[in-house]
Amino acid sequence: MTLLRRDGSARTAAVAAGTAAVALLLGGCGIRATTVPVDVGPAPSRVSCDTPADKATQGVQGFRATIELVCGSQLVGVERVVPVPEKRQTKDPLVLVAQALLEELERVPSEAERDAGFSTGVPPGLTAGPARPGDPRGTLRLSRKPEDLPPVALAQLVCTTAGSEAVSAGSGPVVLGGPDADPPRKWECTDAMRARPESVPTLGELVRTTPSPAHAPSPEPSPEPSAETRPGEGTGPGSVAPPAASTGPTGSDAGATPAG
Repeated sequence: MTLLRRDGSARTAAVAAGTAAVALLLGGCGIRATTVPVDVGPAPSRVSCDTPADKATQGVQGFRATIELVCGSQLVGVERVVPVPEKRQTKDPLVLVAQALLEELERVPSEAERDAGFSTGVPPGLTAGPARPGDPRGTLRLSRKPEDLPPVALAQLVCTTAGSEAVSAGSGPVVLGGPDADPPRKWECTDAMRARPESVPTLGELVRTTPSPAHAPSPEPSPEPSAETRPGEGTGPGSVAPPAASTGPTGSDAGATPAG
């Protein structure tokens, strides 16, 4: 038996023997050894995504709502007390609630929420407005086209609006439009949207508008009967024909002799 005098040589020999044994084992199982790296998916997220109490809204008068924030590359609902907007440019309760939800989505998460991994992708300055004539009931018009929003922001807005009983009529789609006259579009908050908000198609399904009664063309008024066709002046049975116009002397004037 050969004695190895150096520790490095002993370790090298052990590594070589181990590699040979693994190769024989894989070969015996019919598995070919490879050096190509295997994709095992992304590293697990270290954020907790726990929903801490939002101290910024404690003591604030408003309504409770679930605000969809981003945590761990997915949407996670956070319970908050949403204050009513101070600048009320409309009396429409639907628009007021939608504007309050927008402002809450735009607000930077609290320090405790940021430490837990929460963030928001909704850009500041986005406002809500009433529906246009002909829009389906429950339509919200935004100050920016929904298809121009980042996919994550659109997913946050759709799922937050869908979860609000004050805005959404149920589990149906959320209908959003822009500030122009383009028809609105609809989106649904699905499990896929919540799991992968960055992959949301920003171009929702087109919603056909209906003509508004206020803008429907009014019927043309019936033409007034002319003097020749007024009742009692026609030429039909029971009617009296108007007297013919005189074109020359009649009666006693016909035989009168002009004075000399």
